[in-house]
Amino acid sequence: MEVAKRTNCKQYTVVPGDFVRNLPIGIQTGNVIEDIKKGTAIIEPHGLMIVLEPLSDNPDLFLRTPDQAYAICKAVGSPSCKILYDMYYIQRNQGNIIPTLNWVYDEIGYYQVGDNPGRNEPGTGEINYKNIFKLIYDKGYKGVVGMEHGNAGAGKAGELALIKAYREADNFI
Repeated sequence: MEVAKRTNCKQYTVVPGDFVRNLPIGIQTGNVIEDIKKGTAIIEPHGLMIVLEPLSDNPDLFLRTPDQAYAICKAVGSPSCKILYDMYYIQRNQGNIIPTLNWVYDEIGYYQVGDNPGRNEPGTGEINYKNIFKLIYDKGYKGVVGMEHGNAGAGKAGELALIKAYREADNFI
């Protein structure tokens, strides 16, 4: 809490850890729910949020899909427990970014961008960010969209290309 106050942090990214192969998934899910409930009891009175991040980097991770994070958020039942919707990982794990976003939208607390393959700016891979950004806008999202990626190009030219890519992807109005 002290670090959050000093840094004006509003969200904490949480990755629940590894999948334990000799423990049933339901037991592991229950344990995660109980732990997240304990965390939200501490941060909720301060207006802070845990964002659960499904990842694809490692097949040993417990939390891998948005629907899994959605079930945990619903079970926790706190406005301080939401999903970090990282489109790079969602595309790598399962695809169907837009239908999945629609299914879990009410539990999304934060978005991250990174095109696939390569994890660079929009337009450098296969993800149609123009359609995704329009959907997020149309749904009324007013929060942060994080740029968790590299630049496809180097130096000032790469930075200018990144800005141009975001302007093109966000030019739907």
